[in-house]
Amino acid sequence: METGIERIVGCLFKPFILRSRWFNDMIEPASNRPPPAVALPRVVRVLGIDPGLNRTGYAIIEKVTKGAVLREGGVIRSTKELALAERVHELACGLREVIAEMKPSVMAIEQVFSHVAHPKTAILMAHARGVILLAAAEAKLPVIHYTPTQIKKLLTGNGHATKLQMQYAIQHELHLKQLLEPNDVADAAAVAICHYHSVKHVIADVQTQSQVPNE
Repeated sequence: METGIERIVGCLFKPFILRSRWFNDMIEPASNRPPPAVALPRVVRVLGIDPGLNRTGYAIIEKVTKGAVLREGGVIRSTKELALAERVHELACGLREVIAEMKPSVMAIEQVFSHVAHPKTAILMAHARGVILLAAAEAKLPVIHYTPTQIKKLLTGNGHATKLQMQYAIQHELHLKQLLEPNDVADAAAVAICHYHSVKHVIADVQTQSQVPNE
């Protein structure tokens, strides 16, 4: 089955995956980045998710010796012309593929709240979140939820930070040469960074003991 995945970082090639490497020059040269944690017993990766039925953004943040780096990010799209069941199946297939290839240790996802003015949007979002959580459960990934306010406060110190303030914080945290785009990927990276900092001491223990932190 063809999956609608657009990846902005990564070098995996398969003919049935749509890959767009528009942002490879966003990453700092290897000489300027912290070295990969190859000497550690286990690579600890956080999969950040920005859920959406049309577009689900994802970002893989990896703990290395001197901090966190972005290993891969992208967008999983569903086909608007298809029935709802087929659309969530597309999301599930795309996410399963990312999990199988990147082998994250934990999933961090933004907690989305419904709004009375947009009940239909909330219902569609719930479908997308449901299939995302299913994919995580199938892979036995712990899932941690963070509210938008928690994410903004941890990254910027301000729970009401603007989108631009968040983008600059993400750029700084991940040693990027420019702001991370599109927004779906930036939001996914933000929740991944939030989890990384929230359990930094746990991640250090995991790399020492080769264990996955519990939710």
